[in-house]
Amino acid sequence: MINRIVWARLTQIWRYYQAGILNAAFGFGLFALFVRLGLNLYVAQIVAHVIGVAFNYVTYSRHVFRDAGPAKLRFATSYAVNYVISLATLAGADRLVHSDYLAGFISLVLTSLLNYFVLKHLVFRDTASS
Repeated sequence: MINRIVWARLTQIWRYYQAGILNAAFGFGLFALFVRLGLNLYVAQIVAHVIGVAFNYVTYSRHVFRDAGPAKLRFATSYAVNYVISLATLAGADRLVHSDYLAGFISLVLTSLLNYFVLKHLVFRDTASS
């Protein structure tokens, strides 16, 4: 029984990282594209973030947290908080590295570390355990 639970959790974490890599590439790709097109650093981040939220919901709800009930409002709320944390991290990283691309990447890495725990415990609640 314990082995099955551990295996299920490891499988979910593996799927989270698969989706996370795809989501990060998509979101960071949009951010880099918008910066390259001449958008202000912070405008580029919010536009990429908003588009990324919709994309991320689909990948996380269909690929990672398959057994969870619908969570669109909780997901949007968690990403609003995530955005504020990301913005603060971006501002701090931008002061340290003086590269818009590297600052964006640093912000992405730091905020994504927190994201799994928020999604797992606050957003996507298993319907089987409810």
